[in-house]
Amino acid sequence: MELTSSLTLEMLGQPFLLEKRIKLLYAIAEHGSISKAAKAVPMSYKSAWEAVDAMNNLSAEPIVERETGGKNGGGTTITAYGKRLLETYRMLKEEHTRFLERLSSLPQLETGELQTIGRLSMQISARNQIQGEIRSLERGKVNVKLDIALKSGYIIHSVITKEAVENLGLEVRQRVTAIFKSSSVTVTGKGQESSSDNRMTGRVDHLIIGEERAEVVVDIGSGDIVVAVVDVECINDLKLQEGSEVTVMIRSNDVMVGR
Repeated sequence: MELTSSLTLEMLGQPFLLEKRIKLLYAIAEHGSISKAAKAVPMSYKSAWEAVDAMNNLSAEPIVERETGGKNGGGTTITAYGKRLLETYRMLKEEHTRFLERLSSLPQLETGELQTIGRLSMQISARNQIQGEIRSLERGKVNVKLDIALKSGYIIHSVITKEAVENLGLEVRQRVTAIFKSSSVTVTGKGQESSSDNRMTGRVDHLIIGEERAEVVVDIGSGDIVVAVVDVECINDLKLQEGSEVTVMIRSNDVMVGR
């Protein structure tokens, strides 16, 4: 009997490097373009950007960067950190293959003793999953306010229950993932912020506009990406386009924490 298995690496309990994402990274390195890389994998342009955003958000350092200007008009590149990550993945893949070869030779495979072994997993559908470090825990009678430092330099505040903090075993200086839905993010022009708990300024990296709703992808720095889904009217009112400077806002009660 021959065993096959894909190799997936997780970061803080979230899928981080999957084989299709690795193929996308190699394609970006080869073509220097996200659209050409998406066609080569193949995957849709939107799915390619979502994969890049997810990897950059979960990574300690940016993996993919968008370059602007230059004689060729800019493009998309793999960072030095991203190249080291690809090399590490290649070595892990080789070890993974050797492990499967050894496992395939076990006699228990033929008797069926290993056929019941499975892996259960749950993937969170929330579009925004950004890694950071807990800087403070402010405990109240019922809830706890967490300050999470992102690699972009911003501090994102989250309010969760004391029970959740205890169940997750959260402590200061732990690496965690801030999780929030794209529908919970408000977008406004720079300098027009309200009194929302979390306010972060960045530039619009790309827009996907539908008939009634639009997806706004905002780069807040150092590979941290925030995605908002807003009414098309908001896009028109703010005259948003790629490169526009905006402020994204999220209530602390809408920010979940995972580890």
